[in-house]
Amino acid sequence: MKNILVIEDNDSLADLLEIHLKDLDYSVVKAFDGEEGLRLALTGDFDLIILDIMLPKMDGLEVCKEVRKQEVYTPILMLTSKSEEIDKVMGLEMGADDYLTKPFSIREFIARVKAIFRRINTIKKEINNEKNIKIGELNIDVSKRKVTIRGKEVELTAKEFDLLYLLASHPGKIYSREQLLNLLWGYQYNGYEHTVNSHINRLRSKIEDNLSKPKYILTSWGVGYKFNESEKLEYYENEKQN
Repeated sequence: MKNILVIEDNDSLADLLEIHLKDLDYSVVKAFDGEEGLRLALTGDFDLIILDIMLPKMDGLEVCKEVRKQEVYTPILMLTSKSEEIDKVMGLEMGADDYLTKPFSIREFIARVKAIFRRINTIKKEINNEKNIKIGELNIDVSKRKVTIRGKEVELTAKEFDLLYLLASHPGKIYSREQLLNLLWGYQYNGYEHTVNSHINRLRSKIEDNLSKPKYILTSWGVGYKFNESEKLEYYENEKQN
């Protein structure tokens, strides 16, 4: 059974979401302010977090930021009554997996929840078939979602890891910003390509020695990004077997 945390200060809406989620045989825990929601998110075992942006005590963006800072990668579906682009972009860049603007239909809400779980299942299947990667001094352990450079671990967010693995798995292949957005965030975020740019910049700051002359992630001007194909790519499975 899927266990879902709903962080929503509107009692009626929280109860409505709970009813429909339970109809799908999901277990639901509710929190009505940001502080309580954060405490539950960090201590509970949840398969999905439904997170409102406008919350008392601590807003949803801060909750999302803190959850990801603590390396909790539970998928997050953000809810908000605002439609401004800045909220959507900030939610994505802080690690939200999807975004739904109020008012929304229950049918749309359920469709988004199911879509998130489908993506999770797909990723899990892909991970089981994927191999770890060694590229020069960079090591990517897929099963542990761990990246090291010269033996030192690099702290990456979930999206930064997915972005790095996608590029590193296909050295030399150029991905447009739109392609990366669709692959990692979903089609509904077309038009937010600058989110990709900010993730690339943060990723480079963590793995590159010289940002003015990146060694791993290269820019194809006017097109997008690619992983340096001149770096020797090796696949390995020894850690997965241990």
